[in-house]
Amino acid sequence: MSVWDDVVGQEPAVAELRGAALDPSRMTHAWLLTGPPGSGRSNAARAFAAALQCLEGGCGHCHACTTVLHGTHPDVTLVATEGVFIRVDTARPLVELAQRSPSEGRWRVIVVEDADRLNETSGNVLLKAIEEPPPRTVWLLCAPSPQDVLVTLRSRSRSVPLRVPPVEAVAELLVRRDGVDPHVAAVAARAAQSHIGIARRLARDPEARARRAKVLSLAPRVRGVGDAVLAAGELVETAQADAKAATEERDASERTALLRSLGAEGAATIPPALRAQVRQLEEDQKRRATRAQRDVLDRAMVDLLSLYRDVLVIQLGAAVELVNVEHEETVRTLAESSTPEQTLRRMDAVGVARTRLAGNVAPLLAVEAMAIALRPQG
Repeated sequence: MSVWDDVVGQEPAVAELRGAALDPSRMTHAWLLTGPPGSGRSNAARAFAAALQCLEGGCGHCHACTTVLHGTHPDVTLVATEGVFIRVDTARPLVELAQRSPSEGRWRVIVVEDADRLNETSGNVLLKAIEEPPPRTVWLLCAPSPQDVLVTLRSRSRSVPLRVPPVEAVAELLVRRDGVDPHVAAVAARAAQSHIGIARRLARDPEARARRAKVLSLAPRVRGVGDAVLAAGELVETAQADAKAATEERDASERTALLRSLGAEGAATIPPALRAQVRQLEEDQKRRATRAQRDVLDRAMVDLLSLYRDVLVIQLGAAVELVNVEHEETVRTLAESSTPEQTLRRMDAVGVARTRLAGNVAPLLAVEAMAIALRPQG
């Protein structure tokens, strides 16, 4: 057993990180772990944090390893955001924390899982602390690519790239760790395009597989503008429902916990002196819901891209495996009813919609424009 067991398909990165954990001469004060969504960069960062605290470089069973992996080690801080950006009021306490010596472990480790969400203001707050930390403080920044991180931060960090893990490695992880049927694991890993988190959800949740199939059914259903508008509305409503389901229970428990801590649990009305704190919580929850909806929509568009990628594979006669093996009939129908040029145009339309969503365009408008572009033309 080792802390690196779940960092699948990343042998070069693991070798570099494990070597640094075992040899202080190979350490540096700031690391930038980059890789596409689902590559396991957060898992790699947590494993590295555990290895840094472990006397054996990440044995996986000692007190240091287990507490880091469970998020309870006093000297390892995990920072993530459910909003669009990491805000300044989240960044400032990290500067003070970075100056403290570790209380129990070998290092004070600060893991920023969404370093790409540091904007110029919050990033500049952290700059000095990352540039010149105390001798026993280590920053681990995670992002999809170096270009997604402020240049001032990435220039002061050692970059460790992660790659898309092989489908077989992801499927093996699902079988070993989650007890998933090997066939289901293989289909889920391929459908998720090796995104470990999504593959796990697809493998374990039949409803998640049904929602994905519903998204893929959008492509052959769009025959005209009317169909496109209806399909877009359906897709956005589904994303809103999924986001609400994912956050509703947590929102309620957070509100209950806050009111209890303020001594206002069960009160018919909130006292004026406490309303500002409740309002702040509601604003944070609203930001989280917005990001959740955006993430669901973006994933739906990635699934559509995978479908059109398969269509193009068939049209060009490429000798590669399909991503959507369970939807081969739909793929072949679309391939026969269109040309490679039309398929590429549709893929471009999906890409434009993703860019628009990232730029805060109203989701319904972005998805409607995409759906209209997916209809047959000519």
